[in-house]
Amino acid sequence: MKAIRIISTILLCLALLITVVNVIPQKKNIESNPFIVENGALPMIAAHRGGGDNNPENTMLAFREAVNTYRVDIIESDLYLTKDGYLVYNHDGYIDRTSNVNGDISYEEMKELIKDKEKRHYIEDMTLDELRRYNFGYYFENEDGERIYKDESDIKSRGLQIATVEMLFEEFYESNPDLLFIVEIKNGGERGYEAARKLASVLEEYPEYKDNIVIGTFHPEIEEHLESEYPNLMRGASTSGAAGFILTQFAGLNIFDNSSFACLQIPLSYDLGIEINLEQKTIINRAHRRNIAVQYWTINDEDEMHRLIKLGCDCIMTDNPALMREVLSEYSAEK
Repeated sequence: MKAIRIISTILLCLALLITVVNVIPQKKNIESNPFIVENGALPMIAAHRGGGDNNPENTMLAFREAVNTYRVDIIESDLYLTKDGYLVYNHDGYIDRTSNVNGDISYEEMKELIKDKEKRHYIEDMTLDELRRYNFGYYFENEDGERIYKDESDIKSRGLQIATVEMLFEEFYESNPDLLFIVEIKNGGERGYEAARKLASVLEEYPEYKDNIVIGTFHPEIEEHLESEYPNLMRGASTSGAAGFILTQFAGLNIFDNSSFACLQIPLSYDLGIEINLEQKTIINRAHRRNIAVQYWTINDEDEMHRLIKLGCDCIMTDNPALMREVLSEYSAEK
C-alpha cells in the first residue's frame, strides 16, 4: 500500500507540474509573423520548387505562373551558391536532372549517367554565365507526357534559364510586395556562410522583402550562423529543432522548449521506428501560442489537402499549386 501511495503521489505531482507548465503564458518566438493566417482563415499556398508539377521546377516560368495564374502566397525553393558567388534556385546540388547539360539524351539515360557522382555537373563548380547556357525545362513533361520545352530555342525569354535570387525579387517586388518566400540554404561550411551573407546583401536591395522571407538549413553551423549574425531574419525550424519542439509538445512540457524559429515545417508523419502522426490540432495550437506558423510539406494529394485545411494549418506546400487552388476554391465558394 505504501508503494502505491508513493507512486500515486509522484504521478499526481507530475500531473500538477504539466498542468502548471501548460497554463503559464508562453513567450513568443517572434512578435509579428506574416506566415500565420487568421483564426478560421484558409491556409496559404506555397509553391514547392515554384510548382514543379505544373511547370519546370525552379524556373522563372514556374515562379511567374505560380504567382500570376495560381495566385500562390509563398514561393518555396532551395538556394545554392555558384562558383562566382551568385545564389541560384535549384533542388539538387547539380543540374543534370532538369537541364540539357548532357546534351540530347533521354531521361532514362540521364538517370543512369548521374549514378556516377563524378559525372554530375555541380553548381558550385560553374559560373552563372555557364549555368545560363542550359534549358532547365528540358525534361519537363506536361499532363500528356510530352516534353514541350525540349526544343525551346529562346530559353531566356521563356524563363527557362536558371533563376537567381535577384531575378525573382525583381520580378515581383513592385507588383507583389506581400509575396512571401521560404528558402533553404543548401550549402554548408564556408560556402554556406557566404550564401547567407549574399542573401542578406540582396535583401538590402529589396528591403520590403526582409520581413517576407523565412530561411532554413539542414546544416547546424549555418543555423547557428543565421541566428547570431542575422537575428532580424526569420528562420525555419531545423530537423532537430522541429523534432525537439514536437516532442516537448507531446510531453506537455512546452516551457522547456527554447527554440526561436518562426515556422515549423513538417511532413504528415515522422518515422522513428514507429510512425508518429503529425496531423494534429494540438501541434498547431501550441505552435500558435508561440506565434509559430505551421506549414506541411509536400502535399500533392487532394484528400490530404482537405484534411489539412480542416485542421487549420497555416500553409500547405505543394508541387501542384493548380490543384491546391482548385481545392481552396471549393471552400471559398461555400462562404
